[in-house]
Amino acid sequence: MGSIKIGVLAFQGDVASHIQTLSEIGASAFPVKNSSELALCDGLIIPGGESTTISKLARIFDLFQPLQTAINSGLPIFGSCAGMILLADRVLDSAKEQESLGGLDVTVRRNAFGRQIDSFETVLKFNAPVPFLCNAVFIRAPWVEEIGANVEILAQVGNNPVAIRSKNLFATSFHPELTDDLRIHQYFLHEVVLPSMQSHPVKVVKI
Repeated sequence: MGSIKIGVLAFQGDVASHIQTLSEIGASAFPVKNSSELALCDGLIIPGGESTTISKLARIFDLFQPLQTAINSGLPIFGSCAGMILLADRVLDSAKEQESLGGLDVTVRRNAFGRQIDSFETVLKFNAPVPFLCNAVFIRAPWVEEIGANVEILAQVGNNPVAIRSKNLFATSFHPELTDDLRIHQYFLHEVVLPSMQSHPVKVVKI
């Protein structure tokens, strides 16, 4: 599985932990900071951090438009925490300069679970093809308040979706890279990336 190339957007967040986890499940993982690196990807992770800062840096490094092109072209993308915000079509409580890449027909609320001091860990049921329980770490996390017709809810805290999927886009409110559980990354690899590669033998990203 080492031939599967998964990039991790490397402007902010725990890039190293995502790369380590991807390597442990057999993917070839590397940081992405420009369009040439993005074009090498079979899949991409947008990690946690501060969504406004990530979007600004994407503009500065001329990667914002290529990322939108990748989304629209069908590149499998996993957005974690800030990554979920960046993939959402609509963002509540956003900063004035907030820009989202879009692609997920959802409305998310920034910092919905509270400030850094309100961070917590809980057990979630994750509705993969074979459902499982996992520990989930929430740090200044968003949640989903509205979903479109083609969005699948994979996990919830109370009534609020915290893991969602729509076609090539997958997002979680929580940080799976901060636990020893590999199954969220495995879900992305096996349920999102591999099916895309099988249906698109030629790379779908055209920059």
